[in-house]
Amino acid sequence: MSALSLPLSNHLLVALPSLADGTFARSVALICQHDENGAMGVVVNQASDFTLGEVFEQMEIDCDDGDLRAAPVLNGGPVHTERGFVIHDDARAWDSSLTVADGLYLTTSRDILEAMAIGQGPRNALVTLGCAGWGAGQLEQELADNSWLTVPADAALLFATPLEERWQLAAARIGVDLFRLTGYSGRA
Repeated sequence: MSALSLPLSNHLLVALPSLADGTFARSVALICQHDENGAMGVVVNQASDFTLGEVFEQMEIDCDDGDLRAAPVLNGGPVHTERGFVIHDDARAWDSSLTVADGLYLTTSRDILEAMAIGQGPRNALVTLGCAGWGAGQLEQELADNSWLTVPADAALLFATPLEERWQLAAARIGVDLFRLTGYSGRA
């Protein structure tokens, strides 16, 4: 892989203002897997129209915790929008998990939601519907086209920063003020 295509797992993609695509405009996506076959990630700053309580009801999972039921479910991306993806910090052996980095995991199995519903889930978790995917070389091309900034992921940004602040704060972690950038890009 070239320097531009180093594996970006455990990095955030921060959409630059020039990325006007409705799905990804002002988005922050956590890259969960990246190799020569492409990349997979989840958008971590766009609320969906659903709450976790509605997801529990759809899956017939009982939950009495009102705060947990009211938690927003995020739009994780335009791929597999019917599937749930849980980004979390719990290393237990869930039925279907991917290690994103030490202390950061992606789980797609029902068992984690059942544990969350009874108060035995991860300390920190984001639930998304859908994910984002890039074919071989597609993400590298989008990076070359100046569509995204790459920022190392961190738990505070993922789990403690309000959704509406994640886009600007993610870029600020590497010294970029997105509001000072123009809405277009080009090459000299």
